[in-house]
Amino acid sequence: MIDYFALALGHGLIAIALLRLVLREGLDADPLIGAIQSETADHRKATTTAGRNAARRVRSADEVEHSDPDEPGVQTPQRSRTNRAKAAHR
Repeated sequence: MIDYFALALGHGLIAIALLRLVLREGLDADPLIGAIQSETADHRKATTTAGRNAARRVRSADEVEHSDPDEPGVQTPQRSRTNRAKAAHR
């Protein structure tokens, strides 16, 4: 009889814990998804190709500015041929 009580108590407590977890409001809310959706909506506001390209250039400049050059796997942007030629003549 004690064995049945111990099994029922243990499984009952697990069922209550699972039920409380499933009924939580914030279970399916991920703040990162909200941030990504708002960022995507902001990027879609640029309806022209030139506007999208300008926004992309700003984002890539911000990423390069905030990256650590000593961090492995981070590549620095390459200069174009004309910029390298201009730098060589200086």
